[in-house]
Amino acid sequence: MTTYSRRHAVLAGALAALALACGPAAQAQEGDFTRIVVGFAPGGAADSLARIYAEQLRQDGLGNVLVENKPGASSRLALDYVKKAPADGKTVFIGPSPMFTIFPLTYKKLSYDPDKDLVPVALLTDVPTVIATAVNAPYKTMDQYVQWLKQHPAQGSLGLASIGSAGHLGAFALSKELGLSVTPTPYRGATPMLVDVVSGNVSMGWDAVASMMPLYRGNKLHFLGVSGTRRIKALPEVPTAFEQGYKQFEYATSWYGAYVSGATPEPVRARLQEAFIKASRNPATAARLEDLGLEVVGKSGAEARERMLKERAAWSPIVKASGFEAQD
Repeated sequence: MTTYSRRHAVLAGALAALALACGPAAQAQEGDFTRIVVGFAPGGAADSLARIYAEQLRQDGLGNVLVENKPGASSRLALDYVKKAPADGKTVFIGPSPMFTIFPLTYKKLSYDPDKDLVPVALLTDVPTVIATAVNAPYKTMDQYVQWLKQHPAQGSLGLASIGSAGHLGAFALSKELGLSVTPTPYRGATPMLVDVVSGNVSMGWDAVASMMPLYRGNKLHFLGVSGTRRIKALPEVPTAFEQGYKQFEYATSWYGAYVSGATPEPVRARLQEAFIKASRNPATAARLEDLGLEVVGKSGAEARERMLKERAAWSPIVKASGFEAQD
């Protein structure tokens, strides 16, 4: 055998060994993971939440759990990706509730059926939201704000990080009931909106507690009230707008759920539900989520769906009365 032939034989043997190493076993290992898909870029609250759950799910024995970011179209790109994925429970969407509660009411056409294409397997966390004002504003409660608004009817404005949000619809409902104008003022994100709230350029702002907390702790913002029906752990001193008599913000909150393709078999959904609830109840995981300004819920997919339908029904007449249609 020539030197060339010997070298060729050795190379062929090495390639054959490599093929075996990268064959069915390696391919199975490569594909044997659960993918959590989020519709936001890395670094935000949703991405951080997904990565915290992925880490805990791995520790709890679910196997390899990876997070994949597919930002764009208000998370609809990520949702569509999961909708088209194999219905084997290996691709999970973690997303905010408005995609299932408000979007079906405000978009003329969606690329997904909110009740069939994806089904919830767990209700993960609440996203507390709050109504804020500048610290030197002449009103410190919702009642004082309404009285001020009656005296300054042209100055009522609500800063929003995005139009068509629960805060936007809550402000519309408040305006309609009071017979006063609270003009929604949309911004390209929370940061420019908060700048105008702190400076008093808008009379109040609405967003997630997490984005406002640093300014609140730094005595740059004052909180008029928390959305929803109960006070939150991080702000026990701040009453809800609801308990102050302003029920328009009862559903002006958001929450994160875990969802899979609607065709996923029930036993697979049940297994994922158990895994996500177990992860939610881990004290270390809960503490990390609370550091993000989230409140852990950890309830079943059935409870997530019940809440979804209840909130959609509550927003439906408000959206119709507002005439608002989402466009992006």
